[in-house]
Amino acid sequence: MAATKTYLTGIQTSGMPHLGNYIGAIQPALAAADSNETLYFLADYHSLNTVKDPAKLREDIRSVAATWLACGLDPQRTVLYRQSSIPEVFELATILASVTAKGMMNRAHAYKAARDRNEAAGSTELDAGVNMGLFNYPILMAADILVMEADVVPVGRDQVQHIEYTADIAGAFNHLYGDTYSFPIPEGSYPEGQGSVLPGVDGRKMSKSYDNHIPLFMPENKLKKLIRRIPTDSTPVEDPKDPDTSVPFQLLTHFAEPERTDAVRKRLEAGGMGWGELKNELFEVLNARFGGMRARYDDLMAPGSELDDVLAAGAVRARERARATLAKVRRAVGID
Repeated sequence: MAATKTYLTGIQTSGMPHLGNYIGAIQPALAAADSNETLYFLADYHSLNTVKDPAKLREDIRSVAATWLACGLDPQRTVLYRQSSIPEVFELATILASVTAKGMMNRAHAYKAARDRNEAAGSTELDAGVNMGLFNYPILMAADILVMEADVVPVGRDQVQHIEYTADIAGAFNHLYGDTYSFPIPEGSYPEGQGSVLPGVDGRKMSKSYDNHIPLFMPENKLKKLIRRIPTDSTPVEDPKDPDTSVPFQLLTHFAEPERTDAVRKRLEAGGMGWGELKNELFEVLNARFGGMRARYDDLMAPGSELDDVLAAGAVRARERARATLAKVRRAVGID
């Protein structure tokens, strides 16, 4: 029997997750909890790099936590906590900064992308708009992972560099202080193929940055209106259609039973089913799939719900683990 591994996932606190987040991150993370030790944290300090509205940040934190719980996260099995509740993370980030080369930070994708945008805009100040939170982001992410001694970190392919940086930073620390304490070197776990990538309403990858996403728990009437507005071509109802070029059909394949998807495909290819009827099918499937979760989400978002108690209890469990790691780190570097 394989040894149980510790999975750690950081969850962006950028408002209510969307259908793409559910397929690409939430479902796999919940499945991992069935056979592994899992710790999932709300990355609220990371959000400070871009979110400067305190009220919005508070609302986003609660919304994301409520979403994961509504989707089935069991806080007895998975430790769910706010990054900001674990001060050991930030002390460890300071220690890790002392073993991290600035040149490596200069090559970080997010920092380079910001400089490239400034250069493309003709700015002579390539660091314009870059704060130290963004520049030091990889170090704080490394601290998030290493303080919990995580074995596996599920991330998207765009996050590969962060996992590599975490391994490099841990390696630098271990080289200096390994006689006393060594961090376990974490591995990334990446989604396979294209099955975890959903199209947005405009056909591009579903993303909040493209404003083409479908939030998980939109009110029923708003969900129906949004689906009805998904662009389709003008092929007449009676004509055959190619389902695979249709965003509503692509979304349907991820959420409908295979038998229902096959039946819709045959009707579209044979002619006689219009795009409007397909959109109605998609709405019915999504509303049935997420209606119960939506009600649970609304309950959790209400004042006085158990949401804050769940996060407080998770913080206690997470801090116990973080304190143990930091005690070993402090002793290794000579601050104990």
